[in-house]
Amino acid sequence: MSNETAFVLHGYWRSGTSYRTRIALNIKGQSYQTVPVNLLAGEQRDEAYRTLNPQGLVPALVAGDVVLTQSSAIIEWLEERYPAPPLLPADPHARAIVRAMAMTVACDIHPLNNLRVLKAIKKDLGADDTQKDAWIARWIDDGFTALETMIARHGGTYAFGDSLTMADCHIVPQVYSAARFGVPLDAFPTLMHIVENARAHPAVTAAHPDRQPDAV
Repeated sequence: MSNETAFVLHGYWRSGTSYRTRIALNIKGQSYQTVPVNLLAGEQRDEAYRTLNPQGLVPALVAGDVVLTQSSAIIEWLEERYPAPPLLPADPHARAIVRAMAMTVACDIHPLNNLRVLKAIKKDLGADDTQKDAWIARWIDDGFTALETMIARHGGTYAFGDSLTMADCHIVPQVYSAARFGVPLDAFPTLMHIVENARAHPAVTAAHPDRQPDAV
């Protein structure tokens, strides 16, 4: 793999947003250096990291003199900068469907289940672990129910048709998170089928959290 600009990806091995960015970089054939940001140790709040990403979130992708944040925006940038192989279909209607699948994860599932939200509902609202787990399962189940229908309508080998798209980049890490949190997935056979297909792709396999240098 090669690229014009030396990419440096600041992220956390188990972060869904870092995971989806790694998948996209790998599909695009772009090599990158990994710089771990330990979320559990609070390194995302360090001044040095906040100079890269003022939100104190992962990932941050350094591309030469440019720093890119927000994983979905990074994936869109990669699609525009390196159009082959494509992560979006050519047809505008199809592109909107793929984006809707991706945003179901990026906007409606993941933000409600990320580390800072889970800490907040425990600290600020006094939720115990059982209530926290129910919160996680509620939003994953809601989003996956919609995705199950969308994939049944538009899927093939992968979430949309027979090529990996940015939908798969978002869905695969969310399924990983769901399994980690013990959320039952039996109700989503179509979704799980395309995820298993995607996981077998070398670009997706290489992005798995367990394969990252900071994996614990």
